[in-house]
Amino acid sequence: MSLVSDSRSPVAPDAKLEIQMLHDRVLVRIPVDEGERRSSSGIVIPATAQVARRLSWGDVLGVGNNVRNVKVGDRVLFNPDDQLEVEIQGDAYLVMRERDIHAMASERAEHGTGLYL
Repeated sequence: MSLVSDSRSPVAPDAKLEIQMLHDRVLVRIPVDEGERRSSSGIVIPATAQVARRLSWGDVLGVGNNVRNVKVGDRVLFNPDDQLEVEIQGDAYLVMRERDIHAMASERAEHGTGLYL
């Protein structure tokens, strides 16, 4: 058995490999920081203000085989501080378990809250 790498690699060096999520994992696009926000009464909240831990919305780009409730294209609510970040072709994404998602927004809501994005 040789430990020397063989020049006959099964994958061409320029080939693009499609990423497939496994098990209960979900791939989410990290939201772009908006900087300053405005409250509903019009008060400007600076980006540096730390009032409490804040949940974020993100777009689902991929799901594993065992994911039951979330589909590609849904918007999900999650805690960005507790997730794993991965960089793909210069863009940052998050990988999380389906159980780490607090809520989702989609057009196929069956048991919704009556609130809309």
